[in-house]
Amino acid sequence: MIEARFGPAGNSESFAAEGFKKSEDAPAWIAARGLTAFEYQCGRGVRCGEDTAKRIGAAARAHGVQMSIHAPYFINLSSEESERMEKNIGYVLDTARLAVPLGAVRMVVHCGGQGKLTRERAMRNTHENVKNILRALEEEHLTGCAVCLETMGKKSVLGSAEEVCELVAADERLLPCIDFGHLNCRTGGGMSTREDVARLFDRLENGIGAERTRILHAHFSHIEYNDKGEVRHLTFSDTVYGPDFLPVAQETAARGYAPTFICESAGTQAEDARMMMDLYKKETEK
Repeated sequence: MIEARFGPAGNSESFAAEGFKKSEDAPAWIAARGLTAFEYQCGRGVRCGEDTAKRIGAAARAHGVQMSIHAPYFINLSSEESERMEKNIGYVLDTARLAVPLGAVRMVVHCGGQGKLTRERAMRNTHENVKNILRALEEEHLTGCAVCLETMGKKSVLGSAEEVCELVAADERLLPCIDFGHLNCRTGGGMSTREDVARLFDRLENGIGAERTRILHAHFSHIEYNDKGEVRHLTFSDTVYGPDFLPVAQETAARGYAPTFICESAGTQAEDARMMMDLYKKETEK
């Protein structure tokens, strides 16, 4: 039976503080803390060499750590400029090529900003660009890594729960990347209760089906926000902004879901991922 996985996005500050410098050491370090997932970060560009990626991938397999990968932040799927659209495809293909030696099974992709477009037009463009990306991945035989479209924290950016659900529903090869902190930001604290989580899961099940919802990809962290949405990522020591992971753990466990939870706390992502895993396990044992 597939089980929920937990792990960090990139390396915690404690990883370096303990004397580690290479990401190929991360899977063993993560596994020693009882974690089973690791998301390699390419937010500022795909810069990892193939040999390094192979070593990371081999270490992940040896220690039972599931790899995912985050595509560059500057992808903008809502664009209708031909040059930008071609660059987007290139960024995704570069990420997918790196995913192969890493052994990554999921690739997180941002939708992009609305800009001066209407929301409807931006969504139409995004639907078309996602189709083009999936076609390019097929043509390059790079289909081993599921594309996960992420919910976003700023209101001016495409990526509400409804928008991501609509986009993912268009093709069964897609998965949602539900960032609970982002959704909490763009709704002004509207992802803080178990009822909020239940409504989200119901929406996903109705939109993309129970099976894909059950294995969704997820990001989680406490995030400061204002009237425009996300401001900055925090750690679990924050008690002002949240959201709290307990309602997510409760509803996920009650439904028998098996997501991959990636913690994006600001520097304490491995430690906070372990706290998430412990909360989830307590809920499954009730």
